[in-house]
Amino acid sequence: ENRCFVHKYTFANKNVYYSGNKCEKVFSNQGADAVKGRNLSVKKYGLLFNRKNKTEEGTLTVGIPRGLNMYENYPFWHALFNECGIKTVLSDPSTFYNYEAGVHSVMSDNICFPAKLMHSHIYDLVRKKVDRIFMPYVIFEKKEREESANSYNCPIVSGYAEVIKSAVHPNIPVDFPIITFQDTELLTKQCVEYLQQFGIEKQTIKKAVREALVAQINYERELRELNRQVYARNKAEGKLTVLLAGRPYHTDPLIQHKLSDMISGMGVTVITEDIVRDEDVGDIDKTFLVSQWAYINRIFYAAQWVARQGNDVHFVQMTSFGCGPDAFLIDEIKSILGRHGKSLTLLKIDDVNNIGSIKLRVRSVIESLKFNHSASRKMEPFLTTKKFTVEDKKRTILAPYFTDYISPLVPPVLKLAGYNVEVLPESNNDSAECGLMYANNEVCYPATLVVGDLIKALKSGKYDVSQTAVIITQTGGQCRASNYIALIRKGIIEAGYPEVPVVSLAMGDSMMNEQPGFTINWMKIMPIALAAILFSDCIAKFYHASAVREKSKGEARRLRQHYLDEAGKLILANKAGALYKLVETAAKHFNEIIIPADNLPKVGLVGEIYLKFNGFANKNVAEWLIERKIEVMPPLLTGFFTQVFVNRKENLRTHIEKGGMPEFVYDLFYKLVQKKIEKVNRLASNFRYFTPIANIFEEAEHGKEIVTLSAQFGEGWLLPAEIVSFAKEGTNNVISLQPFGCIANHIVSKGVEKKIKTLYPQMNLLSLDYDSGVSEVNIINRLLLLTNSLK
Repeated sequence: ENRCFVHKYTFANKNVYYSGNKCEKVFSNQGADAVKGRNLSVKKYGLLFNRKNKTEEGTLTVGIPRGLNMYENYPFWHALFNECGIKTVLSDPSTFYNYEAGVHSVMSDNICFPAKLMHSHIYDLVRKKVDRIFMPYVIFEKKEREESANSYNCPIVSGYAEVIKSAVHPNIPVDFPIITFQDTELLTKQCVEYLQQFGIEKQTIKKAVREALVAQINYERELRELNRQVYARNKAEGKLTVLLAGRPYHTDPLIQHKLSDMISGMGVTVITEDIVRDEDVGDIDKTFLVSQWAYINRIFYAAQWVARQGNDVHFVQMTSFGCGPDAFLIDEIKSILGRHGKSLTLLKIDDVNNIGSIKLRVRSVIESLKFNHSASRKMEPFLTTKKFTVEDKKRTILAPYFTDYISPLVPPVLKLAGYNVEVLPESNNDSAECGLMYANNEVCYPATLVVGDLIKALKSGKYDVSQTAVIITQTGGQCRASNYIALIRKGIIEAGYPEVPVVSLAMGDSMMNEQPGFTINWMKIMPIALAAILFSDCIAKFYHASAVREKSKGEARRLRQHYLDEAGKLILANKAGALYKLVETAAKHFNEIIIPADNLPKVGLVGEIYLKFNGFANKNVAEWLIERKIEVMPPLLTGFFTQVFVNRKENLRTHIEKGGMPEFVYDLFYKLVQKKIEKVNRLASNFRYFTPIANIFEEAEHGKEIVTLSAQFGEGWLLPAEIVSFAKEGTNNVISLQPFGCIANHIVSKGVEKKIKTLYPQMNLLSLDYDSGVSEVNIINRLLLLTNSLK
């Protein structure tokens, strides 16, 4: 599609040189005797999409966009529809012209190029007049190795159909059945439920699933064997090989800007990360990374494979600007290759069509590799932090500051569990600077602050590092937060404190952090922990409603601190009943310090959990609003924890997980929790302006209006649910606080903003993105635009 203005220079010796050509496909300066290397990226593209329909006259035509997870699973879906007598229509290959025509509907400027490109493929399928568009909501890919923590997809890969339905609204049904490739039995159930709506027999669908799995396995096997054969031949011939690694969708020639052609054109053979599919590469424990994402896992294993090969194999990784998981992966790959005497060539690619700088860099790398073909390499050991053993239980465990409300209550709760935890002071500018020194600069802002806080504390000299450990929460799931522990461990090693253990506070057992000395009897401390969470939420509600109405400035803050101090004493005594009683006392006390005012403007706060709770991180948005006599409807912790009851039922309904524990046990536990919530609501209602803590299943009904309840990454469906709840309560001004480049936010906040405003046109939604370099003036200016509309 390029129309290059090419100059031809003919020299006296008849040699010819061309300039101005964006590619060398037509006009080449390599000479007639140049030999190209084999390009398996191009071969992969052909193997993936060159498939014939059994019938061209299907009763139903399903359009499949040529993007994101279709670059992984298209053989399966094509065979499945084929066997069911459904005609599939692929969107056309990606072009920059089509991309520019569809980019107007992209909701997030800083989302990755592969996601932006999906819009053009949807418009292409609309032009093809298909009956339905198919964008499966694939949460789990196949788990290629049991030792992996999980095989999630990135939230954008999983949930981009939500954005398409909201932003593009193609007037054609967009189907996104919830899918897992981890379990064949569950996958079959999901396909049966989806396809039966078209009148297809259950047995036909089951047979089609079996055939589709065979098609997928054959594709993967052929691709793997082809890579191995080509590499073996290259090695025997002593030729240079480049493993060009990336996500499956980096196979798209437009997304990769034909990098594979460029490299093979220089006489180097290009193989792909598929060479390590189902291959044991060993030493999986020698990494900080929590191997939770399927595509990242494969790239990681490919890097390990390259590290063990000779100098005739080099690792080149493609990454898209704005790729959240790669902020964690890149450092790990550098470390793996570096320990084996090799280097990483990282190529960042986006929608910029001028790739001259990339071409120059690739050529320089290839030339240098030719000279270093026989260079000797020195192996280095993997260094990691000390395990937290039984002997370490007496250590002081440092926890990063989170919020004014729950952070003071964490040490007494964990003291009951047998651990001495100290919460660090609130972050400051030094935290951000320290975090940038020891964590990848492209990780989300909360990670920068958390890493900075912990390492800053260790460097302060206040603590005996031989008697100190650090702790971080892990929730699991598709969000990047589960890999904060990797950043902390890596940062602590680089800061020179290998003797400091890192502890994971998680209720699951799949976080891959060996810590034999840290075990919590959750059944023992759950009653007091629940009471602490509910108490903290009540105090948050009391404070924010009082601070804007207080008779004497600072009285609400003083009262907040008093009751948090009293709560800490009751928690240490394990008196949950007394803690609930304290809610009632606090409610009456807060009534005494306010001047009643019923018609104050209100603003709700939602967003990423750390950012919406942490005052330093969000530039003290709540206090800024309070100073202007605007009542803040604060974020709460209760829903974040109780959503597990909704998520479990949804995952069983959509066949994402199997039962395990009997359902009546979960139902009983939910009833006990809900009973405590209702008790707290009754006690807290003694405060004049208290609004009840919502029932999580009612919240879920609100969330379903905007996104599927399978959106469980980050804040997931809970974020749009809170926005809808605010709208129904009459709070029509909401601020969504997000880290810059938050991959979950691209789906559940910015991505569905159009749908929210369509259903609730009165909603005034302001999205604020934060990172360590965000301008406070810029934040205030945007807040002023919101607040000026309230007057």
